[in-house]
Amino acid sequence: MGGLGSGRRSHWHAKGIVENHFSIDVRRWRKLGLLRSDHSFAWHWFDSDAVIASINVRKELDRLVLNYRYTAAAETCGDVSLPTDLYWTDCNLGGQRPWFLCPAENCGQRVALLYFDAGFFACRHCLKLVYRSQREAPHQRAMRMANRIRAHLQWPTDIHYRPGGKPRGMHWSTFARLKKRHDSLVLISEQGFASDLTQLTQLTQARLS
Repeated sequence: MGGLGSGRRSHWHAKGIVENHFSIDVRRWRKLGLLRSDHSFAWHWFDSDAVIASINVRKELDRLVLNYRYTAAAETCGDVSLPTDLYWTDCNLGGQRPWFLCPAENCGQRVALLYFDAGFFACRHCLKLVYRSQREAPHQRAMRMANRIRAHLQWPTDIHYRPGGKPRGMHWSTFARLKKRHDSLVLISEQGFASDLTQLTQLTQARLS
């Protein structure tokens, strides 16, 4: 079993970003039927179809026990057995929904996802994680949104490519609306990156003078 914190995904480990951390989702486990009483299963993370880390999970009454080996800097730090309580709430249309109770000390917050960092699983708030979009500059966000529109329009997803045509089957009014939005986002992005370049050039010149 690949140790959590080790291996081929050092680029995943930038601190503070949700998307850079392994996560477990109790909703997905419920949907897959993995929360049966006294049930054990292995959960894996993949990169290019290769397993890069995994944990073993054991269901015990109203809790899960997460078992894994934690490594850092290619050195084994030890085996971890982390009890994680479950909490169930009634749904409006019947049935129940499971939640993790964050195992971090003095937390116990009800959450759907737990994230891995520094040998421990905890909620996003305890680990002080933010989503990547929260750290984006406005022109970076504009570029990402423009590329999303390009993907919807079946264009190359890079704003440096010229716009393409209307996808087959799309209404002209929809295409016109999306293209107008795309063009405005590209303008915001280009102006922002140009401003960044100007500031960088000025800073470089100031240091050399």
